[in-house]
Amino acid sequence: MTSYVEDLLPGTGMRASRAWLRSSNPKLDLNGRWQFRFWPEPPTGPIADDEDGWDELEVPGHWVLQGYDRPRYTNTAFPFPIDPPRTPAANPTGDHRRWFDLPDDWPRDGAVLRFEGVESCFKVWVNGVEIGTAKGSRLPSEFDVGAVLRPGRNVLAVRVHQWSSGSYLEDQDMWWLPGIFRDVTLLARPVVEDVFVHADYDHLTGGGTLRVAVEPSSARIVVPELGLEFAPGETVDIPRVEPWSAEVPRLYDAQVVAGGETVDVRIGFRTVAMADGLLTVNGRPLFFRGVNRHEHDPLRGRAVSVEAMRQDLALMKQHNVNAVRTAHYPPHPAFLDLCDELGLWVIDECDIETHGFIYTDWRGNPADDPDWAPMMLDRMRRMVERDKNHPSVIIWSLANESDRGRNFGTLAAWTRERDPGRALFYERDRSYEFSDFYSLMYTPLDELERIGTRTEEVTVDDPALEARRRALPFVLAEYAHAMGNGPGGLADYQRVLERYPRLQGGFVWEWIDHGLLLPGVTDYVYGGHFGERVHGANFCIDGLLFPDRTPSPGLLELKKVIEPVRITWSDCLVVHNLQTFGTLDHLEFLWVEELDGVEVRSGRLEVPTVEAGVGVEVVAPVEAKAASVPAGSADRLAGSVGERWLTVRAVLAKDQPWAAAGHEVAWAQFQLVAAASPEQSAVPGAVVSRGDLLEVGGGEFDVRTGRLRRLFGMPVDWPRLDLWRAPTDNDNGQGGKNSATVEWRAAGLDRLKHRVDAVEAGQELVVRSRVAPDGLGSAVAVTYTWRAVADGLRLTVHVVPEGEWQGTAITPRCGSWPRLGVRMAVPAAVQNVRWFGGGPGEAYADSREAARVGRYACTVDELQTPYVVPQENGSRIDVRWAELTDAEGNGLRVEGAPYFQLTARRWTTEELERARHRSDLVPGDRVHLNLDLAQHGLGSASCGPAATADHTLEVAERTFTLTFREFGGQGPGTVP
Repeated sequence: MTSYVEDLLPGTGMRASRAWLRSSNPKLDLNGRWQFRFWPEPPTGPIADDEDGWDELEVPGHWVLQGYDRPRYTNTAFPFPIDPPRTPAANPTGDHRRWFDLPDDWPRDGAVLRFEGVESCFKVWVNGVEIGTAKGSRLPSEFDVGAVLRPGRNVLAVRVHQWSSGSYLEDQDMWWLPGIFRDVTLLARPVVEDVFVHADYDHLTGGGTLRVAVEPSSARIVVPELGLEFAPGETVDIPRVEPWSAEVPRLYDAQVVAGGETVDVRIGFRTVAMADGLLTVNGRPLFFRGVNRHEHDPLRGRAVSVEAMRQDLALMKQHNVNAVRTAHYPPHPAFLDLCDELGLWVIDECDIETHGFIYTDWRGNPADDPDWAPMMLDRMRRMVERDKNHPSVIIWSLANESDRGRNFGTLAAWTRERDPGRALFYERDRSYEFSDFYSLMYTPLDELERIGTRTEEVTVDDPALEARRRALPFVLAEYAHAMGNGPGGLADYQRVLERYPRLQGGFVWEWIDHGLLLPGVTDYVYGGHFGERVHGANFCIDGLLFPDRTPSPGLLELKKVIEPVRITWSDCLVVHNLQTFGTLDHLEFLWVEELDGVEVRSGRLEVPTVEAGVGVEVVAPVEAKAASVPAGSADRLAGSVGERWLTVRAVLAKDQPWAAAGHEVAWAQFQLVAAASPEQSAVPGAVVSRGDLLEVGGGEFDVRTGRLRRLFGMPVDWPRLDLWRAPTDNDNGQGGKNSATVEWRAAGLDRLKHRVDAVEAGQELVVRSRVAPDGLGSAVAVTYTWRAVADGLRLTVHVVPEGEWQGTAITPRCGSWPRLGVRMAVPAAVQNVRWFGGGPGEAYADSREAARVGRYACTVDELQTPYVVPQENGSRIDVRWAELTDAEGNGLRVEGAPYFQLTARRWTTEELERARHRSDLVPGDRVHLNLDLAQHGLGSASCGPAATADHTLEVAERTFTLTFREFGGQGPGTVP
């Protein structure tokens, strides 16, 4: 193996680290089509100058996504033997070659070749001359190449190795994707070598202080808007300046001028400080409503376009996200430019993670080996120097999940000396010796409460370190694992986080599903699709966005939970501004009053200026609120009419760079009048027997089994009790070890058998049944009571658990069920759904904040949520009534008491459970309905806590009622 691949040097021949600068000097973009040659093992000698045997690929890009070798996904494990710093003999290598032309007058002397990101190790030649080597995949590398350039034709050759000693620092829960995946640029000699902007804001006086360190010192700094021109190192006091914040991202354009070169710099005045045990900016404590973001594109991997970066940030702003942790490496520098412009708080994380050493009990961990300190410090230095001028970056993160190690002390000491104006963060060292924050991941709510009150258990043996840790502010580095259907419990987390000042928010894991879409394939792939034995399966499919950047229901839930405006009504209507700095003057407040989901009247709410952190009473558009029932409350009667609701919405008053005027920022619903429950008295007449059928209220039943065969002339199948759902990723838990699914299966809920014990026909039809699994003594006694009502047929279901039920950690005595309801099937011609209840999207017990009461309509297919890995999805909650019709508008109307959850799909639960990809789901000849009293909560146990007790569907005796009516045509159940 070539020595530079396995040594502990960060590289050879590299220039000193410096800021990413926008210069007026000439530059040559070297992105595009490059010649390429793939080697399963590293070749010896330099890259050949022959013309035959070369293919082409796109740079920036990854060769494993362009037809060579294969991508690999692991969560924690290294995909090679742990033998630091050694690499496998089979080390895939790609030779890249790019020809480019330089005009005779192009300034070659002192030219610099810059690589923004190459994974994981590379060597460079220019015109056959070896220039240098580099490691640090997501960091810039620059080389002096002026001496070897020539007028006219030049050739750049780059040999990239997938594995290197640096790979031991890059085990970051993501696809291993080798290649030149960020920009390559040839820069004319920089006169302005480096710039370091220090722009502070005094929140007491409203003034600013500006100092800019520049190489060379002969440069001049000009800030036209402030009328400033001054020399490097000179401190300028500005009596009045507008500060930068994520809420009001005020930037001032400046230029650094020297020797004919002009460098453009955008300045944001802000001061980061730790005060009274809290992180503050401009004198005020921050609260992070954040997300963790990997760089990902389903077609291009980490070769993400600037357009996709802007789309990410616009979506974050549109969904009320105010902070991003750049998990687990520095992003493309253009991303931070956009954070400055659009306004997000940033934790910039160093390109270090040694997580795979958990499999050696951390033996050999580079973080605690002084021999690795130079390579680790080089990574910290390159990040800090590159990104130091971004006002959005307020925290430097030393690494992720690399245990405790003395080298972090080296990184922290250097960073504090170089840039004392930012805070430091590192979660995994439980002493927090080098961090300005106490931080954990996926913390249960009860522990979070203790941390908020500073009554958590002792975690450090050293009394001085323990006292220091206990005085630190707390931030959730990761929480609410957004894998598959979920996360659940976001509102519970938010309530605790907002209750205690010490808790300064957190960062949801994570922003986007890492599904890859390979050429000619319609399904997204994840770990294990390429024959690899060690992989993380679908653990990379854990984002708030689907791979194509479509928001998931989880992101819509997060938007509602973290909205920066809260509208409440107890004794009066109050608008609360939860922001830290900005007023609400950029918003207008609209209201609508609805009766049974139909608009009665609407208007604009007059709201005065609301300062940050303040609540203001406003005049309500209605005289009084007769009842205060939060949207989503399950404690209501059903089959009712006359519900009157007020909905208040806060929307953008004018266009913003991230959304158009009218974009909804926040909303609230208030029930003005609760609905009266109409009597559903039975109609006279007994059950009629006709041969092998029994007839009652428009239903035809099998005389032997009591099974419903036809309903108002429509062929149907059942309904019968259903306690099982296609497990979600959170049900399955990390590695399939979640107690919920394990114990649900142990209780036999996935293999229930139905036995009919009696069919009793009289004034009503009563079917008594026992539902139980093979091999166990636990069961559910079910009584189905059918009775004719005016214009319809009413079903009452009474369930009584029998025997011993396997408990869970949350329900140790009684156990829990995934769902409780009935399932039935109707003809495939049923394709349209209209309902009055929660919507428009899916909702579950602990992910229901985004569901508002209204009338909604869509197709059966549109009810589905297309998770990359199919699982339980599509439930609509608190449904008062639902109409399911064919293309002509004929079908069924279902009403519930209490309100029910509705799911309708073209495949069975069993087919959904077996599917591993979307294409596995093939529509059948029926539509399968679940009409549920309730479902178990979602939680985030794929990598976090399970659903809490409040959202657990306990095994218990219960009763619920459904009423079926004919709908459409001339049927008596027609509703206008």
